[in-house]
Amino acid sequence: MNYTDSYSKKIDRIRRALADADAVLIGGGAGLSASAGYTYSGERFENTFSDFRAKYGFTDMYSGGFYPYKTEEEKWAFWSRNILLNRYSEIPKPVYSDLFELVKNKEYFVLTTNVDHCFQKSGFDKKRLFYTQGDYGLFQCKKPCHKRTYDNEEIVKKMCAEQKDMRVPKSLLPRCPVCGGPMETNLRCDDTFVEDAGWHAAAKRYSDFVDRFADKKIVLLELGVGGNTPVIIKYPFWRMAAANTQATYVCINLGEAVCPDRIADRSVLIDADIGRTIKDVLGK
Repeated sequence: MNYTDSYSKKIDRIRRALADADAVLIGGGAGLSASAGYTYSGERFENTFSDFRAKYGFTDMYSGGFYPYKTEEEKWAFWSRNILLNRYSEIPKPVYSDLFELVKNKEYFVLTTNVDHCFQKSGFDKKRLFYTQGDYGLFQCKKPCHKRTYDNEEIVKKMCAEQKDMRVPKSLLPRCPVCGGPMETNLRCDDTFVEDAGWHAAAKRYSDFVDRFADKKIVLLELGVGGNTPVIIKYPFWRMAAANTQATYVCINLGEAVCPDRIADRSVLIDADIGRTIKDVLGK
């Protein structure tokens, strides 16, 4: 692509910062997965949920996830397809694998609000990931009666394979192995979200990483983080950059690349597609 001088200089600054860094902390938001092809409306929605659109009227997967279905059988027909598409299918574009190529030889850690498992599927070390908001691939008790999560790949694929007329068989409805009540996908929607032992272990590894490099040369690489939940990634990254004069804050976000004035001199802001920008940093 043809660079403007300002864009090419920003790419060079990112390359230099990464080359010189002791560590890289990645903050991955919804815009990162959107760049990788995880769109929740349009053709991707129509290809999988046209029957749901025709019957219920919603036009995107996000709305479908909150629709008040009359039966559990209908609800899980939608959710099993949603989970299969957004958790167990191949990633449409190589954005995550390119990102891994960029940091694989560095000390890195990933903090993400995404629940699609793309980091791990693209080669990132499981021990260097903290999924704060849950995982499409896990079920939990709806109440919840206990603090444990369960892998759902087998049951989700069965629900997709055996559903008819937009309903799953009653025998496949997920039930809690402890209390026998209904289960839900492990997503942070309210105070029933289960933070299991794995969640707490990842939180501790994240905290340890931040402490370890608090005064070192670190690149805070924020990718696709919007304004919905800035307290999880964006604000902490700003605070870390302000507190550490050796830190470089990099924000790549189409339509929303900003930072406070106090860290502007140590920030690189790129308002562009994340996948294209990562390729440019790699020199692809």
